[in-house]
Amino acid sequence: MLTIQQIKENPQRVIERLAVKGFDGNEPINRVLELDNNRRAFQLQNDNLAAEQKQLAARIGALMKEGKREEAEEAKTRVATLKEQQRQIAADLAAAEGQIRDILLNVPNLPCDAVPEGRTAADNVVEKTGGPMPDLPADAMCHWDLAKKYNIIDFDLGVKITGAGFPVYIGKGARLQRALIQFFLDEAGNAGYTEIEPPYVVNEDSAYGTGQLPDKEAQMYHCELDNLYLIPTAEVPVTNIYRDEILAGDSLPRKNCAYSACFRREAGSYGKDVRGLNRLHQFDKVEIVRIERPEDSYNALEEMKDHVQSLLDKLGLPWHILRLCGGDMSFTSAITFDFEVFSAAQKRWLEVSSVSNFETYQANRLKCRFRDSDKKIRLCHTLNGSALALPRIMAAILENYQTPEGIVVPEVLRRYTGFDIID
Repeated sequence: MLTIQQIKENPQRVIERLAVKGFDGNEPINRVLELDNNRRAFQLQNDNLAAEQKQLAARIGALMKEGKREEAEEAKTRVATLKEQQRQIAADLAAAEGQIRDILLNVPNLPCDAVPEGRTAADNVVEKTGGPMPDLPADAMCHWDLAKKYNIIDFDLGVKITGAGFPVYIGKGARLQRALIQFFLDEAGNAGYTEIEPPYVVNEDSAYGTGQLPDKEAQMYHCELDNLYLIPTAEVPVTNIYRDEILAGDSLPRKNCAYSACFRREAGSYGKDVRGLNRLHQFDKVEIVRIERPEDSYNALEEMKDHVQSLLDKLGLPWHILRLCGGDMSFTSAITFDFEVFSAAQKRWLEVSSVSNFETYQANRLKCRFRDSDKKIRLCHTLNGSALALPRIMAAILENYQTPEGIVVPEVLRRYTGFDIID
C-alpha cells in the first residue's frame, strides 16, 4: 500500500508512475489528498478538545479545593460537552482514515524507474540469456506424451480424483519431483536462507498483508466456512511472519526459504497453454523471501536473480531473464524479473520464476518495520522469488533430456533420485 507521505511528496509523479501500469490514478490520488486534509483537520480538533479537557480537569480540582462548587459544576458540564464533541470528531477521524485505507488498498504499487513502459508481455525486455539449447529431432515428444509413455505422471487420474489441473505423480516421476524440491531447498540453505515450513492456508489479514486481497480474490481458493484461503505461494505465509513486527535494524536482512504446495484457480485460462504441466491448479514450489533495509534491497534483488540463474545453470536448462513492462507486472511489485526456460518439444518459453522487489508497498500493509541505529522506526523493503516453481521445470527436463533410451536425469539431481534415467 502506498504511504500518505509518498503521495504528498509528489502527487503528480505518483499519478505518472501509476500510468506506467495502465492505472488511472487521478481520481483516487486526489481523493486521498482531500481526505487526508480532512483527517488532519479532525486530528487538530481532537487534540484541541483533549487539551481543553486537560486544562479544565486541573481547574476543577483547584475550584473544589477553594470551595467554589458552582464554578466547578459549570466546568464539569463543559467537560461533558467537550467529551461528546470529541466522540463525534473521533468518529469523523476514523471514517476519514478508513476511507483513505479503502482507496489505497485498491491502488497498485508504483513501478520503479527501471520498469519499461508497455502494456502486454510483448513489451517485456529480454535482459539476459544462457544455458545450452538442446538439439532434438523434429518428432521429439511433448512432456504430456512422455509422462504417459513412461507412466510417471497421470493427468487423467488427477481428473478422476479431483479435476483438471491436479496431476498425479507416479514412481520415478514422484521421485524426480521430490528430488527437485530437495535440491532447491539445499541450494537455498547454502545461500544463507533459513528454511520455514509454513501453513498452506492463511487468514484474511495475511492475504491483505501481501496484496493478494483485494486484487486476486478470483484466483484464490476460499474456504468460506472458516474464512481462510489456500495459499497461491509460500510468499504469503512467510512474509506474514513479519506482520506487525518492529525488527532490530542490525538483525536485517532476514532471509527465508520455504517449500509448499500452491493453489491457484487460474480463472480464465484456456487453450494449448494449459496442457500438461503448463498451467495447474495445484503445484509445488520453493520460494525465497527477504526482508531488507531500503538502501540494501536492490543489491538483494540482484543476489536473488543470481541465485535463480545458478539453479537453471546447474540443471542445464536454456533460460532467459525478462524485465517486465509496467502493463505486465503484478499489482504489488515495484519491479519484476521473470525467468523462462525453453521447452524444446513445445518450442516455446515457459515461465518458471518471478523475482520481485515490492519496496515498502507490502511492508506498509503488513506494518513490517525496523528500528534504525538512530532509534527511528522505518518501513522495511520486502522481496520474494520462485526458486523454483516445479511444473514447468519438470516439463522442460522431460522434453529437453529425452533420448531414444529414455529421459536422462540432470546430473545434479541423481544423488537425490537414486537413478540416472527414466526408462
